[in-house]
Amino acid sequence: MQLYQNIHSNFSDRKVQDLNGRYITNAHILPILNRLPKGFSYEIAGHSERDQPIFMVKAGNGPSKILIWSQMHGNESTSTKALFDFIFNIEYLGISSFLEHCSFFIIPILNPDGAHDYNRFNANGIDLNRDAQALTQSESLVLRTIFNTFKPDFCFNMHDQRSIYCVGGTKNSASLSFLAPAEDKERSISSNREQAMGVITKINNVLQLFIPDQISRFDDSFNINCVGDQFQSLGVPTILFEAGHSGDYHREDTRKYMLIALLSAIKCISQKNLPKDAVETYLNIPENKPLFFDVLIKNVSVEVDGKTAITDIGILYEEVLTENQIHFVPKISVIDCLKDYVAHRFIDGEFEALALSKNKKIELGATISHFLINRGQFTLFINNN
Repeated sequence: MQLYQNIHSNFSDRKVQDLNGRYITNAHILPILNRLPKGFSYEIAGHSERDQPIFMVKAGNGPSKILIWSQMHGNESTSTKALFDFIFNIEYLGISSFLEHCSFFIIPILNPDGAHDYNRFNANGIDLNRDAQALTQSESLVLRTIFNTFKPDFCFNMHDQRSIYCVGGTKNSASLSFLAPAEDKERSISSNREQAMGVITKINNVLQLFIPDQISRFDDSFNINCVGDQFQSLGVPTILFEAGHSGDYHREDTRKYMLIALLSAIKCISQKNLPKDAVETYLNIPENKPLFFDVLIKNVSVEVDGKTAITDIGILYEEVLTENQIHFVPKISVIDCLKDYVAHRFIDGEFEALALSKNKKIELGATISHFLINRGQFTLFINNN
């Protein structure tokens, strides 16, 4: 447990300082790749649709082979940061034995075009996580070629999830979520899927010590076009990692817990310490529920469609890339009674009238960066620093 405590206590000093915020591209990681610690090397595994290099980090010579990829969706960068934190802290944490027991192929940014554009999709507008069967895109072919050549024993499929998710039906934000993807429509529990469940239970046990009741399980509906489902169906234990909201929109806090999750997963695999009764424990992890708004304004009087009513307003931030920075633009998502929903920020209007600045119209999709209630003015901007 000291391994995880060291990271938890000293993370601000131990993280890779060059990588911060949500906007992470090839240009950000190349200087870091050029100073990888001893035991790590990198190569160009292939190229994107715009002919950007897809870098791959290689390390270790152990028998357990682990394939990891991040930023399949270009705007999901938290795990990319955590992967470099892992690479640069192996010696500090005293876990160089991981490299003796495991071999790693790590793709920090699978979708460099989407990363550059801060977009879920690649340059052709294709969601790479729906291209696992058709393999129509360069990036999909790169990943599949590596998979076929490396023949991994485990795959880590690393993503970010939106801030809308809570743990089960609770008021707790899902800081991290995990999934052992299904490999068929029946969601069968094969031996490889059970192994993935076992690793997740180990991760969950560790994370509960640091962020109790903030871990959830992602929906396991089967889709053979998704990479995780595809690789699971090919007999390789595959784990979906989803970085969620830990109270920090830049996800620097989530980054720390993602690093702890990575460490616990790799330790479990390197020590061959998979539990035998993982299925029930895994299924007891609460499922994600999309019940969160970024901001929830309750009990306000507003005029909608020419009628004045007491209602609630649910607001979600839209992430917009401007001059190489991500700006969080608050947009009205729902105008309705939202008694079953929760929020990262809650404002009680106390049945007073709400008005937008400059007399803008209150309607779905409207930007609501500032608003007035009789007792004062509110701002919903998020500091970019």
